[in-house]
Amino acid sequence: MQNPRLASRYAKSLLDLAKEQNCLDAVLQDVKLLDTVNKGNREFENMLKSPIIKADKKLQILTAVFGSRLSSLTNAFITLLVNKGREASLPEMITAFIRQYKEMMNIKTVKLTTAMPLSDTVKSAILQQVKTSLPNNTIELNEVIDAKIIGGFVLEMDDKLFDASILRDLNDVKNQFLKNIYVPNIR
Repeated sequence: MQNPRLASRYAKSLLDLAKEQNCLDAVLQDVKLLDTVNKGNREFENMLKSPIIKADKKLQILTAVFGSRLSSLTNAFITLLVNKGREASLPEMITAFIRQYKEMMNIKTVKLTTAMPLSDTVKSAILQQVKTSLPNNTIELNEVIDAKIIGGFVLEMDDKLFDASILRDLNDVKNQFLKNIYVPNIR
């Protein structure tokens, strides 16, 4: 059951508490570790959502899996979630925490999709253009290789999309031929 408001509130509380206790970097690393485990192991998420497994058993499992690898604040947060019966929303809280952290630190995630790996000079030129359009932000670049776009690149940032791919150009030409207004439709 998804509850974005609940996830956002718990993530905000953890973020504020970590900032207050000056352990924001440690908590961020803990959240990234939790995210990696959650995304890499379907059984972990199923265990969190299972109504059959009791809260004390879930806490024992989480302690066995993470042990001392998590900071005391993150361990206390997970214990609170399990005691309140909110552990099923942990994956959403992780996503909300990372999103809120990036907003707080002015970090923008940019997804660059290309057909082949880019050279460092081309990548830095594109990154420089993005940095000039977002002067007070730190840019986090995610590179994706997708041969379907044939050539060029697709740049995604927030709710903006800049598509300079060969595939889009070919689709535009195809649509122009399909919608040729100079040829009458006789049937």
